[in-house]
Amino acid sequence: MKLKTFLWNLVVVPLVLSCMVSPLLAQKQIMGEVNFSGATTVEKTSGVWIDGQYVGYLKELKGARKIVLLPGQHSISIRKSGYTDFAQTIAVEPGQTQLVRVTMQKAQGAIWPSVTATLKLDVHPERAAVFVDDAFAGHAGEFGGAFDSMQVSPGRHRIKVALAGYQTFETEVNLLADQKAEVKTELVKGSIAQAGPLINQPYQQGFLP
Repeated sequence: MKLKTFLWNLVVVPLVLSCMVSPLLAQKQIMGEVNFSGATTVEKTSGVWIDGQYVGYLKELKGARKIVLLPGQHSISIRKSGYTDFAQTIAVEPGQTQLVRVTMQKAQGAIWPSVTATLKLDVHPERAAVFVDDAFAGHAGEFGGAFDSMQVSPGRHRIKVALAGYQTFETEVNLLADQKAEVKTELVKGSIAQAGPLINQPYQQGFLP
């Protein structure tokens, strides 16, 4: 019995482990890694889209959330309310790492509301993308907690919160001037398809982060 156990550990276990490890090594050699850098808080909190899919905000895309892509061309879009989209097409090479340096420029002609209401978000996960009237406002963590919120123009606004792997949350608020309101939700896990298309329209008058 001891001999059989010894032979099993000597021959079969290493063979099984090698079968498990080999595909992982092959996958690592095939995929390419993309890193992002930004000099200011504006860049670091900007939302990142890859091939039309929101993947998170720039500062968090490292470590366990680093971006690895199949070889080939991929479109990168970086977005922030009140700033012009940063767009770049990259060519990913197998097993290689490349750095995308992001610089955001203020949008020309952006009009901030002179009369506002305050909207606070208590959303989990905090990395989810927030849209106001279909325009990307930022990630949920920017508008919650004791000190953070967004200023919106009085009136009716559509709020959408979306993240790949979760069902999209949508609601409406109708705010008066100087009113304070809060939207609270915890996204329900679901498929990527249930996240729905993450629309981004050019900056519109109506909200201020």
